[in-house]
Amino acid sequence: MLTTMPQMRVDPIWDLASTFQSDPREDKLDLLLGVYRDDSKRAPVMRSVLAAEAKLLELAESKQYRGLSGNLVFNARISELVLGPELVARATTVQTVAGTGALRILTELLAITGPSRRFILGTPSYVNHAPIIKAVGPALTSYDLLDPEGRFDEQAMLDAVAQARPGDVLLLQGCCHNPTGLSMSSRFWAELTEAMLTSHVVPFVDQAYFGLGDGLQEDLEGMRGMLARVPEAVIAVSGSKAWSLYNERAGAAIVITSEDKRGFARSTLETIARSSYSQAPEHGAAIIAEILSDPALERMWRAELDAMRRRLATLRTDLIDGILAVHDSPTFRAVAEQRGMFLTLPLTVAEMQTLSTEFGVYGLPSGRINLAGVPRGQVSTIAEQIGQLLTRRRD
Repeated sequence: MLTTMPQMRVDPIWDLASTFQSDPREDKLDLLLGVYRDDSKRAPVMRSVLAAEAKLLELAESKQYRGLSGNLVFNARISELVLGPELVARATTVQTVAGTGALRILTELLAITGPSRRFILGTPSYVNHAPIIKAVGPALTSYDLLDPEGRFDEQAMLDAVAQARPGDVLLLQGCCHNPTGLSMSSRFWAELTEAMLTSHVVPFVDQAYFGLGDGLQEDLEGMRGMLARVPEAVIAVSGSKAWSLYNERAGAAIVITSEDKRGFARSTLETIARSSYSQAPEHGAAIIAEILSDPALERMWRAELDAMRRRLATLRTDLIDGILAVHDSPTFRAVAEQRGMFLTLPLTVAEMQTLSTEFGVYGLPSGRINLAGVPRGQVSTIAEQIGQLLTRRRD
C-alpha cells in the first residue's frame, strides 16, 4: 500500500500547537491559532450565537439533506451582508465547508473555466492559499507583498497585475490580511480596480476577518467598490471569525458574473462540491442565518463584533507602544498600521523561538501572533519580553 512515502510538509501552526500543549508552564500563551480569545484565555461563544441556537433547538427542524447549495437562507443572508443590496443581483452563492472549502471549490471553478490561466499571490499569505492552488493544479506566480519596512507594497501588486495575462487571477484578502494584519485603503482598492480592468485580471477575494479591522462596513467597502466595476469575480467567505464559529465550518463561495452565466456557475460549484464533500454541514450556517434574519439578534451580534474589534485595537496600540518605548524603529512603527486579529512582529525565526522557549509566548516563526490571545493584564509583560530580545539584538 504505502510503497512510496514522500515527505509531506507539516503545517507549522498545528505542529507548534502540539508543542504548546506539551509545555507544562501555567502562564504559557497560545498566540498561534486564529481564534478570538478573551482575557481569561477562553474562546467564548457569542451571546447572539447562544440565543440563535436556543431558537433552533425550539424549532427542532428536520436533519434532512439541504441540497448541494446548502442552506439557502444562509446563502441569501451572507450574500446580502458581505456584498450589500446592489451587488446581490449579480451573485451566485453556494454554502461551503468554511472559508477553506470556498477557496478550494472556487479555485477548481476557475481552473475548469480557464485551464491556461495563472494565479497571482502576494507573499507572505495565508498558509493554505498556495497548497490549495497547487493541489488543484493551476500555475502559480508570486510577488513580495511587503516593502523593506514591512508596509504594504502597493506598486508591487500593481506591477504584478500589469504583467498578468487576460484571464489570470489575483488572489486578495479583503481586510485584516493574514498573516500581516494589513488592509488596503479605499484609494488603493480603486487604483487596483483600474489596473485589473486594464489587464482583464479576475479578482479572487478571501473574506475571513470582516468586522475585526475598522468596522463591518469599513472592512467591506473597498471590495464592494471593486466588485461594482469588474465584470466577474469570486469571493470566499468564512463564518468562523466574525461569529466565533470555528469548529462549525460555515462558509460560502460567491461568484459575481452576468445573468446568462449564473446557472452554469451554480451547477459547476454544486458538481465540485458533490464530488468533494457532497454537502456542507448545517448547524453553523443555520446559526448565522438565524442571526441575520432576526433584527434583534443581528443588533446583538454587531455589538459583540464591534466590542471584539475595539479590544483588538486597544491590545495592538498598548503592545506596540510598550515595545516602542524600549526599541523605536520604522519596522515596529509600521506594525501599528496593522488591523484585526493578527500582528506580525519584525522578529527573526530565532527570536520567535526564544520567545516561546524562554517566555512561553508561542507565535509562528514568521513573527505572526494572534493578538486576541493576549490577556490585557499581560500586555506590558510581553512588550518587556520583546524589548529584551531587541536589546540582545543590539548587544
